[in-house]
Amino acid sequence: MNIFNPTRPYHRTEIDLLFTKVKAQMHQEALVRGGDGVALYTDCYTGETLRGGDRYDYEHIRSSEEVFMTYRDRLSNAEIAEVVNCPENVAVTLRTINQSKGKTRMEDWMANSSNILNHNINVALTKKALAYADKGIQQKVKEITSRK
Repeated sequence: MNIFNPTRPYHRTEIDLLFTKVKAQMHQEALVRGGDGVALYTDCYTGETLRGGDRYDYEHIRSSEEVFMTYRDRLSNAEIAEVVNCPENVAVTLRTINQSKGKTRMEDWMANSSNILNHNINVALTKKALAYADKGIQQKVKEITSRK
């Protein structure tokens, strides 16, 4: 049985290594979807179509820090990287949204109605993305803990 320091500081080396691989895979899939050599995405918070060349970012719907802090008492850094980068928790959004949101939980960010208006947020779509991310995170944690 592994025992993890439940107070260890946030650390994202493993998260970023896996995130780079996940982004590359997502880009390849988006190129196929685009069909013309240009990546094709749908913004996870607005529903808008994004194409290669648009100012978008790959986004952890639930922040890597939030997931790390939640599971650091029972998962290794490498395991947390798997959880953070599960397909349900990684999506694409406009860079302006990602930068405005920062590390703020999406629910807290949306509590400021001007964020919803200024960034054309589709509230129903965003809530669906959050629920999907939460479910994926829980499933990945269950999968990892069942391996132990």
